[in-house]
Amino acid sequence: MKKKVAFYTLGCKLNFSETSTIARGFTEEGFDRVDFSEKADMYVINTCSVTENADKRFKTIVKQAQKVNPEAFVAAIGCYAQLKPEELAAVDGVDLVLGATEKFKITDYINDLSKNDFGEVHSCEIEDADFYVGSYAIGDRTRAFLKVQDGCDYKCTYCTIPLARGISRSDTLSNVLKNASEISEQGIKEIVLTGVNIGDYGKGEFGNKKHEHTFLELVQALDQVEGIHRLRISSIEPNLLKNETIDFVSNSDSFVPHFHIPLQSGSDDILKKMRRRYLSDLYVDRVKRIRETMPHACIGVDVIVGFPGETEEHFLETYHFLNDLDISYLHVFTYSERENTPAASMEGAVPKKVRQKRSKMLRGLSAKKRRAFYESQIGTKRTVLFEGENKEGYIHGFTENYVKVMAPWNPELVNTLHEVELTEIDESGLVRFNFISEALSA
Repeated sequence: MKKKVAFYTLGCKLNFSETSTIARGFTEEGFDRVDFSEKADMYVINTCSVTENADKRFKTIVKQAQKVNPEAFVAAIGCYAQLKPEELAAVDGVDLVLGATEKFKITDYINDLSKNDFGEVHSCEIEDADFYVGSYAIGDRTRAFLKVQDGCDYKCTYCTIPLARGISRSDTLSNVLKNASEISEQGIKEIVLTGVNIGDYGKGEFGNKKHEHTFLELVQALDQVEGIHRLRISSIEPNLLKNETIDFVSNSDSFVPHFHIPLQSGSDDILKKMRRRYLSDLYVDRVKRIRETMPHACIGVDVIVGFPGETEEHFLETYHFLNDLDISYLHVFTYSERENTPAASMEGAVPKKVRQKRSKMLRGLSAKKRRAFYESQIGTKRTVLFEGENKEGYIHGFTENYVKVMAPWNPELVNTLHEVELTEIDESGLVRFNFISEALSA
């Protein structure tokens, strides 16, 4: 009987790409992959430590696995496993904890899958995480996540990612193109580029510090890969999103008009305390450039509320800055203290209730912004890629500029591209449409 393995991923697109690659390694070793809700011989949890909530969820997920099979072998990998290996190893039911470099060799660390009395830890010093392992996620959804870069050399005062993932380093351009071709051969219509700091692409490409290629050169090369219908850039720092890249995307047949650009605060005082590498004026310039070249583009924003020293005035400065900015939606993060970061020991801690109130205000602003963006798209013709999940009798999809649409469930639509006319926004806040074409690509 083949052994069965199940995976659970917390956190970002980058984690999903790595989980998928690690899972393929198990399949090559003769394991059968099953859903996390099913009985398995081994459960692998890919952890995240960006927020306090991600840490807390880990114990809940371990309990879920144990409930299905109390005798199963449980392994923890990922960012939290690198930052707090002993803490994870002490969680009841955890048998193995692997750090930043060890996770890619997980099958080397397992024998007969017998439960351990105590969690076994294999975790490198983060300085040793200086080599690159390519990854991409396919089979889990209609879009593929393609990892092009890992690690970060930035020193933002609130962030643990450099401690969890190490220095900035990149995949070789030839390997990125090879992976992109492999993905397109699987019939996947959309690739999302992912990494910790993808705008820094090219640094450490061949194990050295200098840039062998730029992010623009990566984008230009991917645009030439045959068989890829859509390429989407995930989160990119505003100081690394250059005019040349924006202009190239605006004329590309493959890259879609969707940008997700972290802001974190609209107050220059707070941006300086965060040690971000730009001020608010530069951010305004990025948004203006996108709007000039792609008026229909979707622009998403990351923002953190409740950073130490954020007064009511600072918060209102951020609120009004975002309210006046022509953006499409927000991802709002409530600041949480992270060990071994400079921000954790800063004065002026914002009370938790105040953080929650500010978060609620910005989430309300996000809903308003998204509604206004969707309304601006009514009457336009767009191309929709339909997703593969039946949600309460409906199928969902996304236009190239990230408008979420819905229609009655039809399995024939899954993973197909259709030209549509956006017609109305329904009571759920999603967009309805009329078909213009048969499938552009089945």
